Amino acid sequence: MFGLFKKKEKKEPEKEVEVLSPEAAEKIRSEINRLNQEISTTQDNNKLAELFEQVGLKLSDLNEKDQAIEQLEKSLENKKSIGDGYKKLMSLYNEKRAEAARAGDDQGIDYYMGKMDEMRQIAKQVTISGNQ
Repeated sequence: MFGLFKKKEKKEPEKEVEVLSPEAAEKIRSEINRLNQEISTTQDNNKLAELFEQVGLKLSDLNEKDQAIEQLEKSLENKKSIGDGYKKLMSLYNEKRAEAARAGDDQGIDYYMGKMDEMRQIAKQVTISGNQ
């Protein structure tokens, strides 16, 4: 009658992308350059994992998702951990899966679901071994 029993459509709230000032973005980029220079001279896998993670997190701050994913994956290749980089990578995979779903890209959905499964396996391995 007055729409009392109509099912309300729920709209998924859009995530607000924080826009950085040009100065803030430049500061992050210069820090990424510094970290990349350090990466090029580092041999220790634990240190490399930490550096790649920092670069990935900073790229994520710049909303450069694909590059962030690449760096965070390199971090986990050097040392499996479930720290901030792991959490951000899982979040980025989930965002990419959601984008694929909105675009009707079944292959993309499957790809990122597989990546998220790999991440769960890493969490199991790290938890079992007792390392973080």
